[in-house]
Amino acid sequence: MDDASADTATLAPDRPPAPDAGTIRPAIDGDIHAVQSLLASQLARQRRRAERLSAEAARLWRRLESTVPGGKMTRPRLVALGFDAFGGGDREPMHRLACAFELLHAALLIHDDVIDRDVLRRGNPTVGASYAERAAAQRAPHARHAGDSVAIIAGDLLLAAAVRLAADAVAGRREADDVLDAFHGAVEAAAAGELEDVLLSWGDEPAPLADVLRMERLKTAYYSFEAPLRAGALLAGADPVAAAALAAVGRELGAAYQIADDVLGTFGHPGATGKPSDSDLREGKSTVLTALAVQDPEAASLLRADRDARRRGEDPDPAAAKRALQASGAPGEARRIASALCRSALDRAAGLKLPSGVVLEIERLGALVMQRCS
Repeated sequence: MDDASADTATLAPDRPPAPDAGTIRPAIDGDIHAVQSLLASQLARQRRRAERLSAEAARLWRRLESTVPGGKMTRPRLVALGFDAFGGGDREPMHRLACAFELLHAALLIHDDVIDRDVLRRGNPTVGASYAERAAAQRAPHARHAGDSVAIIAGDLLLAAAVRLAADAVAGRREADDVLDAFHGAVEAAAAGELEDVLLSWGDEPAPLADVLRMERLKTAYYSFEAPLRAGALLAGADPVAAAALAAVGRELGAAYQIADDVLGTFGHPGATGKPSDSDLREGKSTVLTALAVQDPEAASLLRADRDARRRGEDPDPAAAKRALQASGAPGEARRIASALCRSALDRAAGLKLPSGVVLEIERLGALVMQRCS
């Protein structure tokens, strides 16, 4: 980011007092409850609108009503945290903006499941998988393609709803342009990162670490950590340079979180992650693990052989690849990189002029990320 190197953030003197360490957690918990209620009402509203169009459109929205609210609400929490970091006042617009980020997250997950050919999300069939099952039951040709087509439509609908709600959240406010720039920047970065993810899987061998980290920052860390903090801060009236300094904390935490996710995605238990543990290896994805493993000759040879087999239309051996990754020491090195990023993020946050309650919440978030790395 152009001004992310700023290392101080000054609270605007005309803002309401920021919450202290004893009050910010209950306040954010209350925000999450409000966002969850708003999310449910937005999905119900979209379903009612769809009922006027067709029975199948309404059916799809009912499916989304049952699955979208099941997340950890990480992005809304970060919007609220950025808002409180700069003494934000009226919380209703912030709730709408936070809800927009959650709808964006849901849209991107659905599209990502199609791209990665995943059939499970949070332990349940993905939108595409559930519609593919329905198509197969009706003996429709190309059932998997039919399911993926519905999933693309569902993701597009959620994306449109997210963009509309973000615009509603800031309508008539002097911060509108900056906030919407942050939100649309998240959409653009996620698309660029997803494109990089697809293209990096085409090479003769896994991509180098710097390319993978850049891709993961664009694809996930930006919209999940950086942009929510930045947008929440801007909505509260923060100076763009100060908002960027807070977003830089999120950038490093988001990168650490994604690295931990790479490790869990391959070595975590599917019952805990809600996804198969071999999908990245089957798809030939370039991850932090593969980028580190190619430094080991034996692991590099096996990963290249897997890519060659995939080009020939043969199924790779994920179990052998997983053993090679483990033997190369890649999981341990990935955890060390993630831990270093967490420590850097917390050091960066400590250098900002933030309310004590906000610093405490950032430290708690860092501890949760570190726990995922352990």
